[in-house]
Amino acid sequence: MPKAPSGFLWGAATAPHQIEGNNVSSDWWALEQAMPGMQRSGDAIDSYHRYAEDMRLLAEAGLNAYRFGIEWARVEPIPGAFSRAELAHYRRMIDTAFGLGLTPVVTLHHFTNPRWFDWLADDAVQRFQSYVRQAASILGGVPWVCTINEPNMLALMIGMARDARAQRSTEEWMSPTVEGAARPVLPDPDPEIGDRLAEAHHAAREVLKERTGAAVGWTVACQALTATPGNEARLREVRRIREDLYLEAARDDDFIGVQSYSSQAVDGNGVVPHPQHPDNTMTGNAYRPDAIGIAVRHAWEATGHTPILVTENGIATPDDTRRVAYTQEALGHLFDCLDEGIDVRGYLHWSALDNFEWGHWEPTFGLIAVDRETFERQPKPSLAWLGEVARRGEV
Repeated sequence: MPKAPSGFLWGAATAPHQIEGNNVSSDWWALEQAMPGMQRSGDAIDSYHRYAEDMRLLAEAGLNAYRFGIEWARVEPIPGAFSRAELAHYRRMIDTAFGLGLTPVVTLHHFTNPRWFDWLADDAVQRFQSYVRQAASILGGVPWVCTINEPNMLALMIGMARDARAQRSTEEWMSPTVEGAARPVLPDPDPEIGDRLAEAHHAAREVLKERTGAAVGWTVACQALTATPGNEARLREVRRIREDLYLEAARDDDFIGVQSYSSQAVDGNGVVPHPQHPDNTMTGNAYRPDAIGIAVRHAWEATGHTPILVTENGIATPDDTRRVAYTQEALGHLFDCLDEGIDVRGYLHWSALDNFEWGHWEPTFGLIAVDRETFERQPKPSLAWLGEVARRGEV
């Protein structure tokens, strides 16, 4: 097994809305209050106040990086009114990471928007770019910035919300991160929305390149799709809509964030649902630690050899021994990619903590358990295991 190259990032990732709590100015907070069957984030796990403890646990375990986000809805709760206090809060987070020896990987948009914002509005790109200008003012010294998290999933969510409004839907909430009998395969994202998000990403990249010294990219949900016999052409069609539009938009970026959890096949009808199996994860996905290798190789080719940062990889399971087994095998596949000459810069596990999983609390991805009554953090054995891997630089 080869060693990780010098400077390789070993860390874990989170998203603001899932951990901070009381993100009352965001569209997701409003959705939680209105949508039947949807659980609420509430206080989440109070990381807005406890971020220093969360980072300290990661650093003490041996990790050297932490991916976290700036919440746009806090920074600009009403159009054009930017909160200096909130910007200062996120700068304190950056400084805390540096102080603990953690490289901050900062995400500017992770699914949530201010309530007033609409990606389908004519001025959406300009509004996003204006927010990015404000965020750039606190990013001094930050080496890695992700503009938009999983734009292919975001495009899907925007399309679902648009269609629900048009139909005045009152159906019970179905999380976009969980598949099941009622919706065995997620629908395709709308390519027109994808083009809008790519335009926003490039506009944000322009600002960040002017005002910071950070490496700039975005992250893509990579499904590690494979063709069933004779369906290679269909695979290319499906990949184009679900992934390649977004991967190709990263060809001039400093890096591409690859996010992969499982793999699915494509037949003549499209994506094949995950088969029912006792090994399936809490989100309904097949247990496929090999998915990260498939995803990294495809992203490397589709982007024209843009450097890769694995910004999410993990498993939803209550069994931490299974988390270690999954991660160990996944890292083996990732190191195979390194051995093949693919430029992989780091591995960020999803997630640092058990948290609010976009409409429900049940799937547990974290390296750290959290008591939602007391907010006590309890590191799992998987955190110590991954920290030791990071110290050695090899599995």
